[in-house]
Amino acid sequence: MLWYLIRRAGLLLLSLAVASVLIFAMLRLLPGDVAATVAGIQATPEQIAALRADLGLNRSLPEQYLSWIGGVFHGDFGHSQLNGTSVGAELGEKLAVTAPLIIGSLLIALGLAVPLGTWAAVRHRTKTGEAANALSQLGTAVPGLWLAMLLILVFAVELQVLPAQGFPVNRWEQPDDAVRSLILPCVTLGLSEGAVLFRFARSAILGVLYSEYLRTARAKGMTRTQALVRHGFRNAAPSVVSILGLQFAVLIVGAVVIERVFTLPGVGSMLLSDVANRDLVKVQGEVLLIVSAVLVLGFVVDIVHRLIDPRLEARL
Repeated sequence: MLWYLIRRAGLLLLSLAVASVLIFAMLRLLPGDVAATVAGIQATPEQIAALRADLGLNRSLPEQYLSWIGGVFHGDFGHSQLNGTSVGAELGEKLAVTAPLIIGSLLIALGLAVPLGTWAAVRHRTKTGEAANALSQLGTAVPGLWLAMLLILVFAVELQVLPAQGFPVNRWEQPDDAVRSLILPCVTLGLSEGAVLFRFARSAILGVLYSEYLRTARAKGMTRTQALVRHGFRNAAPSVVSILGLQFAVLIVGAVVIERVFTLPGVGSMLLSDVANRDLVKVQGEVLLIVSAVLVLGFVVDIVHRLIDPRLEARL
């Protein structure tokens, strides 16, 4: 296990390094001149040249990359090319909104998908089990944007029990208002993601219900529930964990859309605004943060696989 951890950590670092190079290079391929955009349409060529020097854009691309990635290693993501604010500080501020949104959505998705998927698998030959499966198919087909609008219409407009948009100005200094602002966004993302995870959880449980080891456990006197709890869940868990790791990237993309719908000042809203303003330093820091989160979660998923499935450990 130790050797696997070392190899996997090395692969993670290599992936992060390659990702940083690709992010930096692809953003430099975008058309236009950042200095000219910042300077404005009335700037003279001399003013634009001076601004390029101030922003470090007159240096070679390898020098710009090494300067940027060296700062990242020290926790410095650079400064905005438009207003000079610290990218790292602003990312930390935006993460205080985006991280609870993603975590809350994930908890709702798992809280719905695992128990309901198990129940639907056990009752897959009944009408209620078939109805639950059909409802999950409908849930995967419903666009998140439409679901968000429906929840806003019901809970914010008609019932007026939850805010439709916005987030407290002083953020988590008002925890009650902050939590209330995140309820509808989390439910929107959680229901959409839960419908997908439900199908995989149901499929995984169905796969173990008729397995030989479960039949053996029942032959030894266990009930179906006891056999499923003691033996079935652990064997079904790797499939669900794998899908959860893959769906995390989808969840991040969904969070970008949901933040715009509910006017949440998170990383997604920040990223879209900076892309429109062509603030490359901020964009590359934001994209690197998102890619790093996905890669780190993939690393965690692989480790969890080894912990819950001894057969993988035997293959090392």
